[in-house]
Amino acid sequence: MISVEQALEKVLSYIGVLGEEERPILDCLGQVLAEDIYSPISVPPLDNTAMDGYAVRSRDTQGAGRQSPRFLRVIDTVAAGSISKHEVKPGTAIRIMTGAPIPKGADSVVRFEDTDEPQRKMSFTEIGILSEVKIGSDIRRAGEDIAQGSIVLRQGTLIRPSEIGVLASLGRSMVKVIRRPVVAILATGDELVDINQPLPPGKIYNSNTYSVAALVVRYGGVPQILGVALDSEDSLVAKLHMALDSDILITTGGVSMGDYDVVKDILANEGEIVFWQVRMKPGKPLAFGTIKGIPHLGLPGNPVSSMVTFELFARPAILKMMGKKNLAKPTIEAIIENPVVNSDERRIFARAVVEKRSGQYFARLTGPQGSGILTSMTIANGLVVVSEDKARVAAGDMVQVMMLDWNEEI
Repeated sequence: MISVEQALEKVLSYIGVLGEEERPILDCLGQVLAEDIYSPISVPPLDNTAMDGYAVRSRDTQGAGRQSPRFLRVIDTVAAGSISKHEVKPGTAIRIMTGAPIPKGADSVVRFEDTDEPQRKMSFTEIGILSEVKIGSDIRRAGEDIAQGSIVLRQGTLIRPSEIGVLASLGRSMVKVIRRPVVAILATGDELVDINQPLPPGKIYNSNTYSVAALVVRYGGVPQILGVALDSEDSLVAKLHMALDSDILITTGGVSMGDYDVVKDILANEGEIVFWQVRMKPGKPLAFGTIKGIPHLGLPGNPVSSMVTFELFARPAILKMMGKKNLAKPTIEAIIENPVVNSDERRIFARAVVEKRSGQYFARLTGPQGSGILTSMTIANGLVVVSEDKARVAAGDMVQVMMLDWNEEI
């Protein structure tokens, strides 16, 4: 039986970064850039106004104030997306809307609120300037954000909504990214029934496939659902061979010590078995190896164990395949509100609800910690980690918590 760290190290040693693909930018959220992005244009392309107002020569506003306005003749109005054909000359101004290019001859913008426009009742042939402005006031310079020819986003950048916005600002509709891994998912067990079938006596619905597939989607992979394999070598081998075009295979069940737990035996016969027990709770019966060169992670059949081991081992593998560097979940320190007993020297991952009160995190166990209590995962937002060498954690102790969900409400 190996440690959690040893198991993760072995899993990741078999995982490489996948190849690239070109996709529409809106489909690339959460993927990693596979190319450097250079700008073919300047952003903004021209000097433009940051505010609604009047484009003027700053020297024409010298001495202006609310008690001593400077009056200028208005020669044009220009909206965003338009370019004025007029030139601002001494004693003139052009009414201008946010984003519109600065007209020739103007070197600053006076905001509407610093003019007497509200009193003019839509008559804009003349405007009174009520505030002196300096050269460059409220002007956004061409290339202020992005200079033409500059590198804007580097290969290896994670694409978030902001990166998609930048790509769109450059006119890019397609981009090269590290492709998403195809994750084959197979549940094992004679007792399993698919969710769209009647439930006979003695059977249970196949929840693991759907929780695992949802986790695959959450972390950026593409689930390939293979269905259910019976507890026989022929059925399992036939299903496993359906996964040979995937990037990684995940099975649930069949990795314990029972008479019908055959997954680890198939691993040995069809490929390579690297390990099959980890010093953790829940999740001790965890198998890893390869089948026909494809990494295979055999998760336990109990639904909580399946989800917890996915977070610890499958998630980092998927992220590494996608070219991501940060593979760890956020971890915080919290005061635990319940005692935890560790009776068999395994690392415990206890489901908990984490809350922040008066600047301090508190962790409250979800209740009974049986690995079949799947509803506990709907309550938990973190896993309290109790190390192998700690026999007991008392209420009020400070503990490490691996966060399953991290949001602004915590």
